[in-house]
Amino acid sequence: MQQFIDRARQGRYRVVYAEGAEPRILQAARRVVDEGIATAVLVGDRADIEAAALAASVSLDGLESVDPLTSDRREDYTGLYLQGREKAKAGMAARLLRKPLHFAAMMVKAGDADLVVAGIAHPTRRVIEAAGLCFGFAPGLSLPSSFFVLSGPGREQPLVFADGALTVAPDAAELAQIAVASAHSAQCLFGRPPRVALLSFSTHGRAAHPLVDKVTGALRVARELAPALAIDGDLQADAALAPAIASAKTRHESKVAGVADVLVFPDLNAGNIGYKLVQQLAGAQAVGPILQGFARPVADLSRGASVDEVVVTTAVALALSQERESPQ
Repeated sequence: MQQFIDRARQGRYRVVYAEGAEPRILQAARRVVDEGIATAVLVGDRADIEAAALAASVSLDGLESVDPLTSDRREDYTGLYLQGREKAKAGMAARLLRKPLHFAAMMVKAGDADLVVAGIAHPTRRVIEAAGLCFGFAPGLSLPSSFFVLSGPGREQPLVFADGALTVAPDAAELAQIAVASAHSAQCLFGRPPRVALLSFSTHGRAAHPLVDKVTGALRVARELAPALAIDGDLQADAALAPAIASAKTRHESKVAGVADVLVFPDLNAGNIGYKLVQQLAGAQAVGPILQGFARPVADLSRGASVDEVVVTTAVALALSQERESPQ
């Protein structure tokens, strides 16, 4: 994942960590700054941050901090939050923005930071709630989803796996949204047009089953959402990744079969099992989950994320903050 760290260093990014007093966050933020990846902003009570930093032997030199309760940006963020919300009340918005997670999300919404990172001390549903309330979904999307980036031996470029952490049983329309969001994420990460495979136990209709019908239905919807996107399915995993197998199994010309770099799994069972098998059996490095589908970048950490994982996740998620043309 060094390529993403190197890319992050070329930008002038500000990352806001919503859980500023958490020891692993402090250590990761220290590394993010020391390694020139980004500027780090810690959200929380300054006294709590200082006490936690002292206990963790982390220097706060060069690390910024902001307290939602005393920030001079509170009124600006409250006004920004209320825009377009006719029924929302100022008092309710002000109380909401006292919460570090929502305050951090509004920093990104306002352009005061490029990425919000959270999850060490918040469940995923709370991170999603803050992102949805504060900056909403990307144009044409209404579903949050997630992806992992996997890199390992034998492949020059990493792969995007989606959705391996969030959407349990998507229907065809939801699976199409996951595919389009994953394509945009991949384009931001790799800097080239993505090739998206909708995975199944069937390739090009060789099996008849409602689960296959869901995948082919998702293909139709995805092509309506993003007509220029290179996407195909139903495809078995080997037909998606191996040119020789794709040549033997596919029934029509495909720009994706054999060369896919985005793998969209039909449900969370398949996605979660798939990425963990590749991680454990093939020794692949997995980074994520990274949330997608939102109008602004947000990274959701696992409760058990290591300091290394926080740093690499930060670097990968920063790639999503770069302005690139959507595959739509």
